[in-house]
Amino acid sequence: MKRNIKITLICVPALIILSSGFFFLARALQISKCDEAVPLSEVQKSELNDFLEARYSARNQILKPLPYSLTKTNLELGSESAILVDTSNGNILYEKNADEIIPPASMTKLFSMYVVDDAISQGSLSYDTVIIPPEESWACNMPPHSSLMFLGKNQQLTVSELLAGLSVASGNDAAYALAYTLFGNMEDFVSAMNRIPETYGLQNTHFVESSGYSELNQTTAREMAAFSTVYINQHPESLEKFHGLQNFSYPKQENLTNGYSVRPQDFSQGLPETITMTITQRNTNPLLGLMDGCDGLKTGYIDESGYNLALTARRNGTRFLSVTMKGPGANPREGNEWRKRDGTTLMEWAFRSFSDYKDMSRVKPYFLRSKGGKEIGVNLVPAFNPKSVTVPFIFGTSAEESARQVKVITTIPDYLPGEIIAGTEFGKIEFILEDYVLDTVPLVADRNVQKAGILTRLADSIIFRLK
Repeated sequence: MKRNIKITLICVPALIILSSGFFFLARALQISKCDEAVPLSEVQKSELNDFLEARYSARNQILKPLPYSLTKTNLELGSESAILVDTSNGNILYEKNADEIIPPASMTKLFSMYVVDDAISQGSLSYDTVIIPPEESWACNMPPHSSLMFLGKNQQLTVSELLAGLSVASGNDAAYALAYTLFGNMEDFVSAMNRIPETYGLQNTHFVESSGYSELNQTTAREMAAFSTVYINQHPESLEKFHGLQNFSYPKQENLTNGYSVRPQDFSQGLPETITMTITQRNTNPLLGLMDGCDGLKTGYIDESGYNLALTARRNGTRFLSVTMKGPGANPREGNEWRKRDGTTLMEWAFRSFSDYKDMSRVKPYFLRSKGGKEIGVNLVPAFNPKSVTVPFIFGTSAEESARQVKVITTIPDYLPGEIIAGTEFGKIEFILEDYVLDTVPLVADRNVQKAGILTRLADSIIFRLK
C-alpha cells in the first residue's frame, strides 16, 4: 500500500510535468508556425469597415484641413470667396469666405458633364453616340446673352462634340441638348444633377437648370472645390478630352444634314433656326495655354455671381485646384483679368509652397502574434489609406526637394495582448520632415481576440520571453 502511494506520488507529478512539457512545446510550435492571420469573414470585414468609417472621418471627407499647422498666409485676391486644395488628398491649403452661398453660373456645367460621364461609364451612352439637337436646345431658343456652341435645326453631332462645346464654349445650348437627350426633359436631368451633392454631402449646392444661367442655382467655393476634386479623380480623361482644349469649331460640314453646306450667315436679325457657318471659339478659361500645367477647368459668370473660375494645374505629379467666386470686373475683359490674376496668385503660391509625397508602400497591413489569446495571428491595418502627403517647402531649395526628404516611420509592438477589441490602435505610420510630423496613419487591430485559458497564458509568457 505504502509502495503504491510512493509510485503515485512520483508518477503523478511526472505526468503533469511531462504533459505540461508537451503542451508547452505544442504551443511554441503553433506560435512559430503562425505567420499569417486567418482571413476575416465578410461579416468581420463589414463590422470593421463600419467602425473605421465612424471613428476616422478622414476616410470619408472629400476636403479636410492640413494635418499640421503653418503660419497663416494672406494672399491679395480680388475675388470675395476662394479656396485652394490638393486634389490627391483633399487638403485645404488656403481659403477666404469659402462658405458664402453664391450662384455658380456656368460652373454648373461641370455637374452636367458628371451626369453624362456617369451614363457613359455605366454603358447607357457613349462618346460616339450621334444625336439630333432637340428644338429646346437650338441657339435661337436660348435666353439673350447666352454662351453658345450654336446648335440648330438640321444638325447632327456626337456626345463628345456636345461635351466639348459645353466645356470650351460654355454652351448653354449644349447643356440643354444633353438634358433633353438623356432624360427627355430638364426636370429629370436636374434631379440627377441634384443627386450628386446629396451623395457627397454638399448641403449648400442645389440646381434648378443645367446651364448655370439661373441665379437660383447655388453653391459655395468649398463645395464646388469638393465636387471638382471628385470629378477630376473619377473622370480624369475629361481634362484632356474636353477641359484642356484651347479651341472649338462648330458646326462643321459633317454636322449638317439635308444637303446644307457651310456658308456665311447674317446674324444681325437674331440667330436663325439653321446655323451653317463654322464658328471657332477659344476656351473661356483665360489661363489655359498661359499657365504651366493648366488643363482645366471651368469659368462662370452671371450678374449675381460675378466672375467665377474653377482652375486646376498639374506640375511634377502634383495637382492643385482653386475656386474663386464673386470676382470683380465691370466688363468681360476686366473680369477675365481678375480671373487670371487671382488664379495665378493662388496656383503659383501653391506650387512654390507645397509638393506631394506619394510613396504609400508602408501604408499596409502588418502581421503580429497575440500573447495569451485564443487566436494567435492578428493584422494591424491602416485606419485609412491616404493617396499622398502634402509636403510644405521648409527644407532644401524647393518644395519638390522637401518632398524627397520625407521619412516614413512605422511604430508597432513586438506582439499584441491576449484580449483584443477590433479597431483598437496598437501602432502608427508617421510621415516626417525634419521636426514636422506631416501626417499620421493609425494602425488598428482587424479583429476581436478572446483571452486564452490560464495554462495557455502561462505558456505564452514563457515563450514570448524566450523570443
